[in-house]
Amino acid sequence: MIKVFSYIFLIFFYSDLLKRNEKIVVGAERINSYKNIIENKSIGLLVNHTSTIGDIHLIDTLLSLNYDIKKIFTPEHGFSGTIERGKIVKEDTISINEIEIPIISMYGKNRIPSKENMQGIDIVVFDIQDVGARFYTYISAMHNMMKICAELNIEFLVLDRPNPNGGYIDGPVLEEEYKSYIGMHEIPIVHGLTVGELSKMIIGEKWIENSDKLILNVIRAENWDHKKEYTVPIRPSPNLPNQQSILLYPSLCLFEQTIVSIGRGTGFPFQVIGHPDYKKNEFNFIPKSVNEESKPKLEGIKSYGYDLRNKKVKKELNINYLIEFYNDLKETHENFFGKYFYRIAGNKKLENQIINGLSEKEIRSSWNDKLIEYKSIRKKYLLYQDFE
Repeated sequence: MIKVFSYIFLIFFYSDLLKRNEKIVVGAERINSYKNIIENKSIGLLVNHTSTIGDIHLIDTLLSLNYDIKKIFTPEHGFSGTIERGKIVKEDTISINEIEIPIISMYGKNRIPSKENMQGIDIVVFDIQDVGARFYTYISAMHNMMKICAELNIEFLVLDRPNPNGGYIDGPVLEEEYKSYIGMHEIPIVHGLTVGELSKMIIGEKWIENSDKLILNVIRAENWDHKKEYTVPIRPSPNLPNQQSILLYPSLCLFEQTIVSIGRGTGFPFQVIGHPDYKKNEFNFIPKSVNEESKPKLEGIKSYGYDLRNKKVKKELNINYLIEFYNDLKETHENFFGKYFYRIAGNKKLENQIINGLSEKEIRSSWNDKLIEYKSIRKKYLLYQDFE
């Protein structure tokens, strides 16, 4: 009897081990699951440099299979993913095998494509690697494209990819009055959704007009769930050069609208924190203009602070560093918080809570009710096993 139980245990142990070690297959790679959806249709692609199947771009793959790509749309940072943040991206064309396809920027003069831009398209395919933070603008581009597709009765297909920060939920839920392009949805800073799951939420919660008219399909990633770690294979944007920066991004981005540097203009953006007047630590760095960031904050000035490059990142939104730097610098720097800090925070409370001396525990407790409500809504749209 003991042997039987031992064999059963070993079978379950090794089958679970094999399952955990299975290769993650992104939605784009599962062509057999969506070929019938795009067959005989004029296709628009909302893509960038991360839209690959292995080492081959989705565009090359679809063209090699004779699918009809009419137009390419791109988000912030452009098709190449190298254009500096906030810079307007010009429209262009791409030539592949003597086929010229127009590239239309959704981070140019218009962040929603015009009806003219959408002319002749039957379906739009979205395939971009996200990092799971509310203020990462690739999901804003997805929202805007869904909106115009719903208006014009154009189908929308999401080729899903794992969320590298998809194993937890944290931060204040955005308040409706503070919506902007860096926060379009009433979700927490770390929302715990893939782009496929978020697209379903956008429709289900009616966050776009004509949501009931949009034909939405999502091709799931395989061999991944919210408990599973995922290392992004391609730098998703100029200042997120590695996995450490991606994991730190939700927490350190809160410093963007403060006087403190998070390493833009160094070889390790989103992996350090510093200011010239913070003298508690010896670690220092000097920001300078680089291809990824011209005229970075505190350019040419030695800043002191924390080196987080080798620090294990916890699955939580870290506000301790923000509180600490504010308390250290507030006496000499009245304007610690920038004019638009509320856009990143999603409310005006967080800034006031820190100024008024609330502890991390007190600030976190103020998020609880909205997070409980959000988690309940989120469960309706999950495509993968949850982390809880």
